[in-house]
Amino acid sequence: MSEKKYKLITLDELTEKIARYNPDIDTSLLRKAYYFSHEAHCSQKRVEGTPYIDHPLSVASILSDMRMDTTTIIAGLLHDTVEDTETNLDDIEEIFGKEVAFLVGALTKLSKMKFRTKEEAQAENFRKMFLAMAEDIRVILIKFADRLHNMRTLQYLPKPKQRRIAKETLEIYAPLANRLGIGWMRIEFEDLSFKYLYPDVYKSLLKKVAKRREQQEGYINEVAELVKEKLKEYNIPGEVSGRVKHLYGIYRKMQMQKIPFEQVYDVLGLRIITDTKFHCYEILGLIHSLWKPIPGRFKDYIALPKSNMYQSLHTSVIGPKGERVEFQIRTEEMHRIAEEGIAAHWIYKENGKIDTKDARYIKWLRELIHSQKDLKDAKEFLEVVKGEVVPEVVYVFTPRGEIKELPAGSTPVDFAYSIHTEVGHRCIGAKVNGRIVPLRYQLQSGDTVEIITSPSHGPSRDWLKFVVTQRAKSRIKQWIRTEERKQSLELGHRILEAELRKRGLSPSLIKSETMEEVASSFSMKSVDDLLVSIGYGKVSEKQVINKLIPEKKETEEPQIKKAARREKKAKGIRIIGIDDILYHRAKCCYPVPGDQLIGFVTRGKGVTIHRKDCPNLERLAVDDARLVDVEWVSEDGAVTRARLYVETVDRPGILANLSTLMSSMNVNISNLEVKTTSDRRAHLTFIIEVKDRQQLSALAQKIASTDGVLGVRR
Repeated sequence: MSEKKYKLITLDELTEKIARYNPDIDTSLLRKAYYFSHEAHCSQKRVEGTPYIDHPLSVASILSDMRMDTTTIIAGLLHDTVEDTETNLDDIEEIFGKEVAFLVGALTKLSKMKFRTKEEAQAENFRKMFLAMAEDIRVILIKFADRLHNMRTLQYLPKPKQRRIAKETLEIYAPLANRLGIGWMRIEFEDLSFKYLYPDVYKSLLKKVAKRREQQEGYINEVAELVKEKLKEYNIPGEVSGRVKHLYGIYRKMQMQKIPFEQVYDVLGLRIITDTKFHCYEILGLIHSLWKPIPGRFKDYIALPKSNMYQSLHTSVIGPKGERVEFQIRTEEMHRIAEEGIAAHWIYKENGKIDTKDARYIKWLRELIHSQKDLKDAKEFLEVVKGEVVPEVVYVFTPRGEIKELPAGSTPVDFAYSIHTEVGHRCIGAKVNGRIVPLRYQLQSGDTVEIITSPSHGPSRDWLKFVVTQRAKSRIKQWIRTEERKQSLELGHRILEAELRKRGLSPSLIKSETMEEVASSFSMKSVDDLLVSIGYGKVSEKQVINKLIPEKKETEEPQIKKAARREKKAKGIRIIGIDDILYHRAKCCYPVPGDQLIGFVTRGKGVTIHRKDCPNLERLAVDDARLVDVEWVSEDGAVTRARLYVETVDRPGILANLSTLMSSMNVNISNLEVKTTSDRRAHLTFIIEVKDRQQLSALAQKIASTDGVLGVRR
């Protein structure tokens, strides 16, 4: 196995390439797009020093490898013009039409918008791309071609950028290509990402595979000849060829099964391509009659196709001389679908429309976008998409025999939500293969699942700990948010009504126009939103009354506000968008200056300040409405409490050494707990006073390098 070399293509070569599968190509429009792109990018060069036009030309060439229509290839030639040059979409629409303009617009990054971080900007760009992809699948196919050429020329970029792009390709583009059934592209994405993320492992594996191929090529050819003779003897048509498992596939198998390369037996295998489904099964029977099949290694993806329409029979046998051999058996049409996926159905289709059969490729995406339409955080949306493109699945049955495909690890609750949201909400139990199982039971391929429901039941927050499908997660969170909003609305109404009565005012003021103005002054869309905020504790009823009747505003500040101001001054924390509210720092994570913060509103207790990476937030943050932005306000000389867990060998003098070390770094110890174990280890919990995260990190590093210390963490 050797690395591929990629050759640049000329416009004439591109035109000839397209004409081979599309003789009716409009060459004049294609040339116009090339010269338009060439002129737009004329002053630009790629990092490697080549003219920029080489990139859009290479993207168009990859699209022609996928046998795409002329509109898509023209959009590929123009995909960077709006983002990187003075060109605008109106120019493109006027010359090349609405379709091309839509595709180019969908691929143009949101460079005009301001984002707090690069990650946030990237996530928003992905969200935009996925929304457009659900409307016209060609958007993602052009993006695939763009990313593939960038990956092929990644060696010219600095190493940190190589790793970032490779990681993104492996996490998003490769599984998405797999979900859309474009097998050859998924393999290239994975192997190129592997090369830059784990260069040493990649080189080592490349050599080992080449050596294995050299050693076993003769053996594989011998087995292939035996199979060919048998096919001829039984008059079954079929082409037999050797195949090599791709590098990342081998690496992933080694990692998942925790085995060395020497124990990966399916590095080399055989693929048999025949003419009909019937002959696929006939060939399978023939192979099993020749050699003993390995139990558990047979998979029938013809009867149960993957979600990306992949169909094939896989089996492993103990072949001649006791060697293991893997076979893939499929028809020519199945092979084309396995390699090209949705692109195999694309030729000559107009306006980005796909038929009912092909729509199954992106049904999951449309459902996902519909279920996540209210999700405001683009980063969360991106995580949801990542969760949806995982390739590992299980196949389970409804009591009526319908097949449901779910991600590996799915539970009866995931199954219930896959049927209908209401079935999920009302689920109280499940039977698998006729036996009652816990709701957290992990479904296995072949299980028949029956859901038991109750009309008076609702989802539990605990379900979020074990469900794996994004559909189930989003529906449960949505239900919890709705229920909590209802409760907070009622609570807020009661609190404000009681305060109005206490001031001798009529509760009918809550429904007045004046109250709507008060809600608007708090930047809220409605009085209901204001009441919800009171219920959550984000806004106090006294603040509302003071806005309602400013002339009766109290001159004395309530003690709670004074306490809040003292806390604010002492700790140097500012809660964005909220004034005069009590808060305290969470003792589960002890945030210090330099940490990224988030606030969680607790009814009646004000705001609890957590670190953004606090593990407790996942449990708390079902409702985004209860989260508030928080930032540090720098104060010279101020110190903040922090916590350090230190594990040491239990021996005399260690505690004294650590105390001396902290003293030398001007760190005061406020509290200390010591626990020892029977295996002569000591667990020390220090509560200390530090200036910021930098000082805390420096201290942790010094402690970690102290003799006898086994580990340090916050």
